[in-house]
Amino acid sequence: MNAVVAGDTSASAEPVAIAVLYADDCLAVVDKPAGLMAHASAMARGEDDFLVDRLRLQFGRPVHLVHRLDRATSGCLLVAFNQATAAALGGIFMSREVRKDYLAICRGWPEPQLLLDYPLDGGPGKPEKKSAITQFTRLGTAEISMPSSAHETSRYALLKCSPLTGRFRQIRRHLKHLSHHLIGDSSHGDGRHNRNFRMQGVHRMLLHAWTLGFTHPVSGLPVLVTAPLDREFLKALALLSLPEPITTAS
Repeated sequence: MNAVVAGDTSASAEPVAIAVLYADDCLAVVDKPAGLMAHASAMARGEDDFLVDRLRLQFGRPVHLVHRLDRATSGCLLVAFNQATAAALGGIFMSREVRKDYLAICRGWPEPQLLLDYPLDGGPGKPEKKSAITQFTRLGTAEISMPSSAHETSRYALLKCSPLTGRFRQIRRHLKHLSHHLIGDSSHGDGRHNRNFRMQGVHRMLLHAWTLGFTHPVSGLPVLVTAPLDREFLKALALLSLPEPITTAS
């Protein structure tokens, strides 16, 4: 489905409109840009530009976030336009009847298929560990002439990451646990590899909420939405001579 951009995106003092990937009377899936916080929180540190506020202005109606994406993550984010729809979608997410596929570029070459079940805590102030499960599928590998530690070359992989649970920074922390750190992740990544990509002009964290699939809470019909990769993620793929992946219906 082609993205529809609501609002005026011409150069002005107004923020650039957020791309809308799907919308109806009850809900929408939008394409969150990397670097934009979804909502105000303790981590905002004085910032005043948030996705949810932009969307309320853009749609001209109340907007409820159904789930969250980290500031540095781009891609599909689901919102509801009323409390009843938000509650229904929240129930769908809690039941794990949602397809969530992310694209990530990591250091090294993980196994072609890997199901990781590794419990995680809930982040700062939430020490209790709970089940955290992620399915990793390797979509491509690359080895480039870029020194890494004692090696003359560096190996990287493009992954499809499908979290079956929704823990705090789950994909990022699972990749760290596997020692296949996410490129561009300043909190859980590998600084040497992050610097390698910055030197090539890639400054964002390479994690993208690629596809989102769920059953519409009103119509009962399946909804499957794909968010296109942004210019900087595509630049990283080009650096590694990896093709842009194609979404499948399954």
